[in-house]
Amino acid sequence: MSTSAQSALNRITVALKPPAARIVLNNPPLNVIDVPMMDELRAALEQVDARPEISAIVFAGSEQAFSSGVDIAAHVPDRVRDMLTAFHSVIRWVVDSNKVTIASVRRHCLGGGAELALMCDVVYASPDSVWGFPEIKLACYAPVASVALSAVVGQKLAAELLLTGRTLSGQEALDAGLVNALAEDPEVLVAECVQRVSQLSPAALALAKKAFYGWHALHFDKGLARAEQIYHDELMRTADAQEGIAAFVERRRPKWTGK
Repeated sequence: MSTSAQSALNRITVALKPPAARIVLNNPPLNVIDVPMMDELRAALEQVDARPEISAIVFAGSEQAFSSGVDIAAHVPDRVRDMLTAFHSVIRWVVDSNKVTIASVRRHCLGGGAELALMCDVVYASPDSVWGFPEIKLACYAPVASVALSAVVGQKLAAELLLTGRTLSGQEALDAGLVNALAEDPEVLVAECVQRVSQLSPAALALAKKAFYGWHALHFDKGLARAEQIYHDELMRTADAQEGIAAFVERRRPKWTGK
């Protein structure tokens, strides 16, 4: 991955233009995050994090969607453990990165896509962005948001979002603290943020992040491990979770049994 070139992969594109690296989700139409994309994201983050000339990582999607979430088909019992491991390894890379992470969000930002944006240091979005964690509608839940969302928006709103699946508009996301600022073109705000970061010491930024997130990181890692265990060992054994995934794939209404 050269400094000046853009590396085109199957599910993402990566462009390095110091002091920033730009990672664009590229799985049209809605940038569903499947396991191949997770693998590419993890590999890209590992390479970018090792580049001392890079101080910021920008995550972006398309004009139609940042991401509508993780591939539902990967939630079936025989695939879900590998999927969770792959996705959460990406999230852990974002959390542990010594670079400033910035999300540039347009339109749909749901489920795993919203979790990815949630874990970035700074988030800019368009007014027509839509935020939510609709997993509960499939008798599932969002493990990362279950652990991290309350610290950002407060316990009551986090509970409402996670337990009812309701969505937020861009303005509501801004008011809730999910978003730093809104703009018709969020890239304008991204460029301004990158410019500010470019004037700062990369070493100081890395250590400031380490100190800022130190206490939270301890709890997040333990909480996510627990959320993963509950998801795989308990949730995926329920008939409702299996029914919810099957109903989505078959495009029908689920029939809940409470078991």
